[in-house]
Amino acid sequence: MTATIEHVAKLAGVSKATVSRVINGVSTVSEENRNKVKKAMKELNFVPNLTARNLRNQRTGNIAVVVPEVGNAFFSRLVQSMAIEAEKQGYQLLICQSRYKHEQEVNYLNFLKTKQVDGIILAAVRNEWEVIETYLASGPIVLCNETVQNATVPVISPNQEYGGYIAAKHLLEQGHTKIAYCMGGDDSKTGLLRKKGFLKAIQEFDLIFDEKYYFNSETPQTGSGFEDGRVLFYQIRNMTEPPTAIFTGSDEVAVGIITEAKKFGWNVPNDLAVIGFDNQPLASIIEPSLTTVDQPIDLIAQKAIKVLIEKINEGTTLKYENYEFPLELIIRESTIKTRIPTVFS
Repeated sequence: MTATIEHVAKLAGVSKATVSRVINGVSTVSEENRNKVKKAMKELNFVPNLTARNLRNQRTGNIAVVVPEVGNAFFSRLVQSMAIEAEKQGYQLLICQSRYKHEQEVNYLNFLKTKQVDGIILAAVRNEWEVIETYLASGPIVLCNETVQNATVPVISPNQEYGGYIAAKHLLEQGHTKIAYCMGGDDSKTGLLRKKGFLKAIQEFDLIFDEKYYFNSETPQTGSGFEDGRVLFYQIRNMTEPPTAIFTGSDEVAVGIITEAKKFGWNVPNDLAVIGFDNQPLASIIEPSLTTVDQPIDLIAQKAIKVLIEKINEGTTLKYENYEFPLELIIRESTIKTRIPTVFS
């Protein structure tokens, strides 16, 4: 005989409604009852009819994450962790690459209106909130890694402003006064927050930031990769009065700078101190090892998936909720000056 919800409820000692809530992933069920239901389902070899469930709820079992670049090390790690967590929660993750284009972001948001996905995570935002907000009537949206002014949805993000602050403060404490700031993408909200923190530290040391040390790519498609770092070093090298330190928004950019600087005989950090962002594996491999701002990518990814699925199950009106994750400066060789030994003849 094929087991039914009634059989599961009876064996678990709960109501059919509770069994249904467990099957649908509703978060209001107590952990004790949830475990009872799961145990009963296992004993009875009960397999929920997911197709029927999805039809009743008009669910697809799909959620989407929109990232600007899949090849970017940060976003690659982010979507990998999201995919693992989504699978654990019984969902399939669709990875959408916007390439920093406003219209492409809108195309993916339309997946909600056409019922191709049950919810969307925006890991980078190019459109204004007024544009994004119109899609909320079709399904939940969660912002991850970036926030938007006036947003009325959950935001899962590291404290980007604090990241810029601790990076600049570290360089200032090392005695640097000519510090450059690099941001990829002229309308990156993440970059603007980091710059805000960066400037806060500069001001606390009673210094004025010289705009000639502000580097920003003319097109948002660049500014975050290894090659961009190499190009950036040439710009620095050709300056009449180059900076003695630079804070970049990416470990890949930082590694590109270090690699090219070494080719031209520059000593990092004695001639140019370099700070990256993300604490990617290459940060500890490069010589000298890279000082960088570490952000808990896996925790951010997991939280974004969990919050989105909660909103899908609740089916309630979304509201602004801020889930902020701490950042930490990992100090390595690229910013700590070394004493050059005297050579005796």
